[in-house]
Amino acid sequence: MSRFPRWAPVVLPALLALAEAFLVNGIAPGLPLALSLLAAVALPARRRFPVTVFLLTLPGIYIGYIWFAPLIALYTVAARRPDRRLLTGCGLLLAAAHFLPYPLSHLSLSPHRQVALDLVDAVADAITPIAVGLLARTRRELAARLAELTRSREREDRLLADRVLATERARLAREMHDVVAHQVSLISLQAGAVLVSTKDTRARAGARTIRELSVRTLDELRHMVGILRAAGADTEELTPQPELDDLPRLLELSALNVTFENAMSPAGRHSEAVERAAFRTVQEALTNVRKHAPGAAVRVRLSEPDGGLRVEVRNGPPDAAVPAPGLPGGGHGLVGLRERAQSLGGTLRAEPTEDGGFVVRADFPAP
Repeated sequence: MSRFPRWAPVVLPALLALAEAFLVNGIAPGLPLALSLLAAVALPARRRFPVTVFLLTLPGIYIGYIWFAPLIALYTVAARRPDRRLLTGCGLLLAAAHFLPYPLSHLSLSPHRQVALDLVDAVADAITPIAVGLLARTRRELAARLAELTRSREREDRLLADRVLATERARLAREMHDVVAHQVSLISLQAGAVLVSTKDTRARAGARTIRELSVRTLDELRHMVGILRAAGADTEELTPQPELDDLPRLLELSALNVTFENAMSPAGRHSEAVERAAFRTVQEALTNVRKHAPGAAVRVRLSEPDGGLRVEVRNGPPDAAVPAPGLPGGGHGLVGLRERAQSLGGTLRAEPTEDGGFVVRADFPAP
């Protein structure tokens, strides 16, 4: 909410110019007072007709010796019409109206020092409102540009966040397809086996119904997953998803200085969804190391605190001798990992370390 009424910038300058007109020229009717009042009355229209109003104020400063109306009018011209030739002409007119006496026959060029001082004063009075007006216009344009950039950045952030979430949901949909399709296929195969082996009519009818429903469910599932993948811009094939047993192969192909510590129990097993999430966490962390810490030493550790699963990827500071690849990155992969961990009841933390490195730690609850 504005601190001043909207009419204040229009009315207050006119009132100030009216007061100046009476203070300078008195209340006795005459040409100086009339021209000064004309300049004051014309000020409210300065935003719509800046040049015309400025020209109407010139007789006031030349004959009536007023200041506020011409200076305010010239400021408005600079703020509204930033044309160099126009501003130069208006500035020269104001300087001439200030420097030349009325009537013009009273002009005297001696003493020279006083004439020079008067000329400098007239030029300074003409330049000041122009400079302030241009500054105000520039400030207004920068504020508008900054507001537009802020809105554009907010829109881009929202679109990027939506795209990241859609992509991650498409990946989750693909993994759901692998799990559910596998189970439904087994149900269909078992129903087919019953259909072939049994001679009971009712059992055969039930097995046939189960088999038909399984096939229909699988078709609908594939159709829905295809829609989700298209919405998430995910063009990867529906391939089997990796698990923790695939970590050594991932670390071998990472081309990084990686130390792998596996503190898990040999008999400890976790759900496929948890192991896939753990694998993706390590994969994304290694990708970020390549982007932001080239040449850094990496330690990958798996542990089972309280029966759950903890995945920790810790890297040291980057090696200055290793050139950065210059790959784009904004931390959006971590957004999907955090959402995946939360969907499984776990947490994910990613933060810098005291030695200049970075650590990514995901904790998943016990089965």
